[in-house]
Amino acid sequence: MQRPVGPVAYDCVKVIIVRDGSALLFSEFGQRIVTVGDVVVLNANVLCGSEPEGHITTTTIYLDTDYVIDQVFWQHAWLLRDRLDAQRFTEAVYSEPSQVLRLGEDRTGMLMPWLDELVARSIDGGFEHNFHRMQALWFAIADVVTPFINVSPVRQSPTQRAHSRPTLPRCRRFAPVRDEAHETRATLARDIAANWTLGVLSARVHLSPKQLSRVFTETYGKTPLAYLTILRVEEMAHLLRETDLTIDAASRVVGWASRSRANEAFQECVGMTPSAYRRMHLAGK
Repeated sequence: MQRPVGPVAYDCVKVIIVRDGSALLFSEFGQRIVTVGDVVVLNANVLCGSEPEGHITTTTIYLDTDYVIDQVFWQHAWLLRDRLDAQRFTEAVYSEPSQVLRLGEDRTGMLMPWLDELVARSIDGGFEHNFHRMQALWFAIADVVTPFINVSPVRQSPTQRAHSRPTLPRCRRFAPVRDEAHETRATLARDIAANWTLGVLSARVHLSPKQLSRVFTETYGKTPLAYLTILRVEEMAHLLRETDLTIDAASRVVGWASRSRANEAFQECVGMTPSAYRRMHLAGK
């Protein structure tokens, strides 16, 4: 690449390995020079542009955010109850929007054969047949790269976790999903805008409100109404990204009559207001 690239953002994590040349990166995090031996890690929705110093050759790996969260979940399964916990844990641990990792030419040189094979297998149309090999190649690359990633401290002891987020200490265990929990989740997902109450939901599955709350929380790590809030926030974020609906209209579509309640729930789950989220998305287009 020999021409500048304006700031763009992707709804995925990007891992960029510099193979040759150098460039100036510029974005919300400032300006940084990257050269051979460097690996750039960008979180989802982080604006970043570049201006080559002569030329630069890179290989970029795009990681779906759901895939990253799943991997973090299994890596820390002893600590996390469910995937919803894993999302917040991931955001807390990998809180820096971007990082430039100085691996050095020797270490990045180790990656080149794996990168070349990964690229070849990803563009030949045989993704389904190459799936496990591509997974193996990515894990080999990640094994070299991830020790250099800066992580934020997290609370891990039972006492600390109870203090930071009121909940009883617990050990992860595998158990079949109760039919009542599965049916309640499906009911919520089918109509997130309905005015659901714990009483209405529990009557549908023939449990008391207290029993349903316990059964659902054991399965999904959240109460039914807390889970509904997450579903609404996810759909509202989708509407803000993909439609021209106003924030008031989007909040009503997902079931909130009050914009203040929508703002509160959205900021708690996403970390920013709906207005800031839409501006960030528009800036990345």
